[in-house]
Amino acid sequence: MKQLSFIQSVVMMGGGVALLLGAVLYIKFPVTGFVLFAVGALCFGCMQMLQQYEGHNFVINRLRRQQMLGALALMVAAGLMCMHTFRVGFAQGNEWVVAMAVGCVLELYTALRLPVELEKEA
Repeated sequence: MKQLSFIQSVVMMGGGVALLLGAVLYIKFPVTGFVLFAVGALCFGCMQMLQQYEGHNFVINRLRRQQMLGALALMVAAGLMCMHTFRVGFAQGNEWVVAMAVGCVLELYTALRLPVELEKEA
């Protein structure tokens, strides 16, 4: 698995923290929470996509695809959150919560399984 540089790792961790803060702040401060969540989703997702696996292990490739799908779900959640916050588009309810939950479950699952599979391969 290709390792991220120090700056990329900091951006990824900052994106994760911004995701969490944005989701929590959205309760009281919707616009601030949305901006933090969107920036966090973009930073976190882009840094995850920069990590690449050059091997041919089927399980690791499947987990990477699931990880990318989780990052994409978080970005979709940010878009749906924008529609809910500013009352535009088709998604004016809490659809963003479902997309965020799907993204979080996929990210959590791959975060637990991927290191185990990479250790088995090494």
